[in-house]
Amino acid sequence: MNNALQQYLTICQNRVETALKARLPSSNILPQKLHEAMQYSVLNGGKRMRPLLTYCTGKTLGISPEALDGAACAVEFIHVYSLIHDDLPAMDDDDLRRGKPTCHKAYDEATAILAGDGLQALAFEILAHDSSINASPEARLKMITLLAKASGSQGMVGGQAIDLESVGRQLNLPELENMHIHKTGALIRASVNLATLTKADIDPNMATKLDHYAKCIGLSFQVKDDILDEESDTTTLGKTQGKDKDNNKPTYPALLGLAGAKQKAQELHEKAIDSLSIFGAEADLLRELSLYIIQRNH
Repeated sequence: MNNALQQYLTICQNRVETALKARLPSSNILPQKLHEAMQYSVLNGGKRMRPLLTYCTGKTLGISPEALDGAACAVEFIHVYSLIHDDLPAMDDDDLRRGKPTCHKAYDEATAILAGDGLQALAFEILAHDSSINASPEARLKMITLLAKASGSQGMVGGQAIDLESVGRQLNLPELENMHIHKTGALIRASVNLATLTKADIDPNMATKLDHYAKCIGLSFQVKDDILDEESDTTTLGKTQGKDKDNNKPTYPALLGLAGAKQKAQELHEKAIDSLSIFGAEADLLRELSLYIIQRNH
């Protein structure tokens, strides 16, 4: 990873960790077990890729990090809620997440479901009321609508439904991409677009280019995840290696082969970089982030 990106990643991880902690309900407040489970799942783990995208987009557009804390937390709460539910026995049935027992293993299934529900609701409460978001009521409404659509049946949840329906089936490339544009890509695009909505006077062309960048890296992120599921190990990944293959799920390596999947990731990275051609050095962190996504080892 580029040194500048590594430094910024560390700054953002520390920043969003503090912001998330400040917005989570205290475990001293009833119901204590639920709030403990929410904190357990959110804090002290994860790459914070989605908040990082929000902050990097803000840096590109000249938006202060302080004005993006609320949006960064909202998208991370949605992401963690999806992980909690995805790990449940009725879904992917996994025991390990971010290097520690999944929420339903650390607590129980009912608490895990409710912790996910609580985080989802908290995300929208933040977009509606958080004082860090310096946006008009109209912009807040657009942010709420954007995250709701990215999270729902036309976004992440819809992609998860397609994923479950695809077990044991052979998908073609357009079908696989459609699944991941929804399952993984929708929330990554929302991470970028929440930042653009914070800037009231943004050039519409800039917003379009940033959205296309986000669409490309949303897919490349999933392609790389599929590659790592084949090549990495459980300790490095922080989750069970080979789970998708064992569950007979469609993946890019299964469809394209490992070499083909790596080529696909590279092509998506190049398209993402092309989308940023209208920007100067202010978008360098986004460029480096796209490269990091396809070169990471976890």
